[in-house]
Amino acid sequence: MTHVIARTALYLTPRATPKRARTWDNRRMGSTDSTSAGRTAAARDRDDEGRARNARPRDGLGRPLPYGAEGVPRQPEGVVRRPEESVAEAQRLLDEGKPFHAHEVFEDAWKSGPEEERELWRGLAQLAVGLTHAARGNAVGGARLLRRGAGAVEEWAAGASPRPHGIDLPGVIAWARELAAEVERGMPVEAGVRRPRLRGEV
Repeated sequence: MTHVIARTALYLTPRATPKRARTWDNRRMGSTDSTSAGRTAAARDRDDEGRARNARPRDGLGRPLPYGAEGVPRQPEGVVRRPEESVAEAQRLLDEGKPFHAHEVFEDAWKSGPEEERELWRGLAQLAVGLTHAARGNAVGGARLLRRGAGAVEEWAAGASPRPHGIDLPGVIAWARELAAEVERGMPVEAGVRRPRLRGEV
């Protein structure tokens, strides 16, 4: 039986309020997501009770596409996986150049995992968001989140195993800081090429 949990957005700021759920990929990442001609705000991406449905198609980096375009399917929302499954699924998505989708896998692990591991998964989610920003061409946001995520993972690892669930945390931290420096130098980023290897494989 598949278990699901409610998903909220990964916020760019450390202390965001619940009302700002799922806003980073729109306002923070440069998308206005404006109402299409002939569509009212009340009808756009809302259910009968006015809740957002995120029906607008998106590309592999989570950018909104015009209505009617063929987008990349979103990740199933709120799936509860074993940690090893989360790592494998996130790596698959990263390999496919979909860090936006990988962040949602990490977010599910963050929301459903044990309290003592939540900062680990949250930090990994921030790294995936940082890669998303960088691949979109947002150098400032990308570098900032890569460094923030690396710091969060490093802080968590200080009191834990360096390879939780097989994740090569020192390697992931080094990757994030190296990529942040490249982004700050203005180097373009292709998500599938510059993705991390979570378990350290070549």
